[in-house]
Amino acid sequence: MPASAAPPAVPDQEAIVKASSWVAPLRTEIARVLIGQTALVDRLLVALLTNGHVLLEGVPGIAKTLAVRTLAGTLKAKFQRIQFTPDLLPADVIGTMVYHPKDGTFTPRLGPIFANLVLADEINRAPAKVQSALLEAMQERQVTIGEHTHKLPDPFMVLATQNPIDQEGTYTLPEAQLDRFLLKVRVTYPTPVEERMVLDAMATSAPKLDVSQVTDTTAVSASRVVVNDLFMDEKIRDYIVALIHATRHPEALAPHLKLLIRCGASPRGTINLALAAKALAFLNGRNYVIPQDIKDLAPDILRHRILLSYEAEAEGVTTDDVVRTLLDKLPVP
Repeated sequence: MPASAAPPAVPDQEAIVKASSWVAPLRTEIARVLIGQTALVDRLLVALLTNGHVLLEGVPGIAKTLAVRTLAGTLKAKFQRIQFTPDLLPADVIGTMVYHPKDGTFTPRLGPIFANLVLADEINRAPAKVQSALLEAMQERQVTIGEHTHKLPDPFMVLATQNPIDQEGTYTLPEAQLDRFLLKVRVTYPTPVEERMVLDAMATSAPKLDVSQVTDTTAVSASRVVVNDLFMDEKIRDYIVALIHATRHPEALAPHLKLLIRCGASPRGTINLALAAKALAFLNGRNYVIPQDIKDLAPDILRHRILLSYEAEAEGVTTDDVVRTLLDKLPVP
């Protein structure tokens, strides 16, 4: 921002209430089909409001696909699902040129990536060249087919699902590509109470999975503008920077972590944590960010950005353990 430019005005509470009027009805409509998983739904909305992408990790059968499909239905957004398999080709994702023998011409056939919400199901079952094609499109928000470049729709969000790496037939996503995801969300099993509710609702040959449209992509785009202007105190900004810095140099807060962290989070993690915190504040009806927003989102933002050492793996230490320790040790503003 130029030195002479005035900072954008912080939206008042009335503006927040107006801009977020679709949030509560959307949550209610999704909850009608998706039982539990409220944190997952909020993470999907955070990504939608910040123009980011989400990596969902969890075993099969815990409603990852249902969550994405239901969200698309409530937004009346174009939805596509791509099942990643070992024999998938990049052209199956982005599209290809089709030859017409009658007149000797080529025309582009756009792939399933041309949608508002794209579910890349089991992304770690496809080889690296296919993963790279998808992740490049995520970064550039456009794809080149033949000699022509085609812009992807706006909003455009990829929600990739991944089975745990210790399952057979999977390929590890490179760290550089993982960094392009705003969030990595671990989808867990439902509680016994939630699972009983799932049983009552879904144990039928024709479960009711249809949802009504609550809002549209235009309202989401308008909300993004409001989210960008939310207030973030200087102390909160310093708190974010201190947390990210601690992932690279943890010795000041927790000396025992120094041997457990091979590589800390990049500045992209700093930026994404700040953006996501604003979106979470918006979803909770506030025009300002609080430290709890940072604490709530830090594990999902940093889970795929901290590389652990062999010592950590040998001791069974996870990135969640590291982030939790740093949050406990770091002074809260």
